[in-house]
Amino acid sequence: MAATVKQIHKSTREVAMARIENGRTQARTDFLACEEPLEIKLAYGPRGQRQSRSLAVTMRTPGEDEELAAGFLFTEGIIGKAADIKAMRHVGDALAEEARENILLVELSEELPVDFDKLNRHFYTSSSCGICGKASIDMVRSVSCYFPRRDYPLIQASTLQALPDKLSRQQAIFECTGGIHAAASFTPQGQLLVVREDVGRHNALDKLLGASLLKGQMPLREQAILLSGRLSFELVQKSVMAGVPILAAVGAPSSLAVELAEEYGMTLVGFLRGQAFNIYCGEERVVLE
Repeated sequence: MAATVKQIHKSTREVAMARIENGRTQARTDFLACEEPLEIKLAYGPRGQRQSRSLAVTMRTPGEDEELAAGFLFTEGIIGKAADIKAMRHVGDALAEEARENILLVELSEELPVDFDKLNRHFYTSSSCGICGKASIDMVRSVSCYFPRRDYPLIQASTLQALPDKLSRQQAIFECTGGIHAAASFTPQGQLLVVREDVGRHNALDKLLGASLLKGQMPLREQAILLSGRLSFELVQKSVMAGVPILAAVGAPSSLAVELAEEYGMTLVGFLRGQAFNIYCGEERVVLE
């Protein structure tokens, strides 16, 4: 049966499919999370010498593209504050109608220096097995000024345990599709602040951090972030760049993720499910009743 796709919302699509159950076939429909490419282009340089070049392409769920771009540029060390961005707009008018929002142009401040040769080397090392860890740790060490404050804030263990349920109740796209990641920020008292969803784990976090950056709320030294998947090195790196003191996930961390979190004084929590969780570093922030 050929798949028939019907877009219901920019984040979800309805797809015709065959359901096999107890040896019987039924024609049904299902809702899937949308996945589209987003090309991020930069306009940079002093007035009269402006240049425009493509920086990166990421597969994302459409929506909050400006937040995604801002978070990506911030966590990659290209910008340091919201004022470094003059404007953002979609520029895919020459594309088919359904793809016109797949190119985003970010106008950077004339005063912001951009070295594309350096950026290309960084993106190469970030995607190359074996050397990405050292290159990225060096970048965090040399660029970020928002490291978490030691031993602050404190969070009750019971508050941590309640976070996944609070997040799941706000995952509208996941409830509809079952196939999307989420990142959410909370106060140390467990109040939900922001939720962002995306087919890419990194994109969901970039959208969350970008939303905070554009609202002038950086650094996030008084917040906890919960991720719906596992804890990779890149997710810890992005969170360290934003000064996040407590990072938790329902899945497992990698060894390099723990190493980076420990080096910069972050509390890293994995396997946050039900009444149990693992603290890999930063145990001093978690208060046991």
